[in-house]
Amino acid sequence: MFFSVVIPTYNRRPILEKCLRALELQQLAEKSQIQGYEVVVVDDGSTDDTVDWIKMYNAELSHVQLFQQEHQGAAAARNLGVEQAKGDTIVFIDSDLVVTDVFLQSHADALTQGQQQFGSDRLFTYGRVINTCNFDNPTSEPFKVTDFSAAYFATGNVAIARHWLQQAGLFDTQFQLYGWEDLELGVRLRQLGLQLIKCPEAVGYHWHPPFTIDQIPRLIEKEIQRGRMGVVFYQKHPTWNVRMMIQMTWLHRVLWGGLTLGGTVNERSMAPLLQWLIDRGNPQLALEIARIFLNWYNVKGVYAAYAEMHSR
Repeated sequence: MFFSVVIPTYNRRPILEKCLRALELQQLAEKSQIQGYEVVVVDDGSTDDTVDWIKMYNAELSHVQLFQQEHQGAAAARNLGVEQAKGDTIVFIDSDLVVTDVFLQSHADALTQGQQQFGSDRLFTYGRVINTCNFDNPTSEPFKVTDFSAAYFATGNVAIARHWLQQAGLFDTQFQLYGWEDLELGVRLRQLGLQLIKCPEAVGYHWHPPFTIDQIPRLIEKEIQRGRMGVVFYQKHPTWNVRMMIQMTWLHRVLWGGLTLGGTVNERSMAPLLQWLIDRGNPQLALEIARIFLNWYNVKGVYAAYAEMHSR
């Protein structure tokens, strides 16, 4: 196997530094299946000094291959990364993920075991993602119940034979806003019969800054974007499963509409409680509570986008 780690990035230089340095420290087994690896970074039109930093430290980042594009979104960036990759096996991670030194070897071991079990490479491995807001030492965070994911295919930490991505048609670049481009590709991979192999030994620590009140407008905008992209997802795959995934059902309207009292529980009414929790060192709990009204924005965004589509 030759691994190509494809990383799209947009204005994330501080955590990207940790991401790329961790990938330079990979420990491969003495008789590893991995014959070599590269790190394909696709800069999606960053306006910080991401590109300059990578070029400055080029000698230290010996595995990194840098490509650039105008800002087109993660789907287009990942497609460019796959097209430019040299490897027969693609590993997708996000640019705010810091991995352990056995990350690539763990994916290789799981892929090999899966191929032996199923008698083919019609599979992919999905590693563990642990969320953390500890920038100085992101890999110190323990696994939490809230880190569990039931996703079939998510690009935060996944390894797959390149030819399956090409056969499925890569990512759909209609997904230019936040959300769903990886899960939509997952639907097409499932239709090809690919098996999901969990690989908890391949750990990535997903860093995000501690929750603060001033993040709320951006989080609301992301939920509205996720709603709009959810409708694109449903247009391509008009099934009940997709409706459940994107929260476009009466159940979700009743659930989140009820929990927010029709929107009365919102960023303004909840701000004092959220700030109180943050001040007492509980930003994660504050964020989980904020997700109540954030989900309502998502549901409203889905139905607004769906109505707009049918009014054209």
